[in-house]
Amino acid sequence: MNNLNFTGNIGNDAETRYTADQKAITSWSVAVQSGYGKSEKTNWIRCSMFGDRGEKLAQYLLKGTQVAVSGEISLNEFTNKAGENKASIECVVNSLTLLGKKDSKPAEKTQTAPSLETTEDDIPF
Repeated sequence: MNNLNFTGNIGNDAETRYTADQKAITSWSVAVQSGYGKSEKTNWIRCSMFGDRGEKLAQYLLKGTQVAVSGEISLNEFTNKAGENKASIECVVNSLTLLGKKDSKPAEKTQTAPSLETTEDDIPF
């Protein structure tokens, strides 16, 4: 099973490009924090979503937005211009949840939750 699940903040606005046969590919990067204190580090995961879903979601995938992502992981190894061997983590997104802006405050409630109290008249047996 090849599955990657992570939560982080988008590092750049999503970009949508098109293949020769006009199929959309939407891409963005997510910063994922690990560790804590002096050992805290950030890993960048390059995300891609294909087709209409990615094209429609691109307007919401903005820098700083917190997202939860699930998809297939791949490791892309390459040699940079300086001749150094490098690797990048990439994810083909299957599922995406928008969690809000970084450091945003939760929205105030405008409605109260319905009461869950029951009486004997509510019980059907």
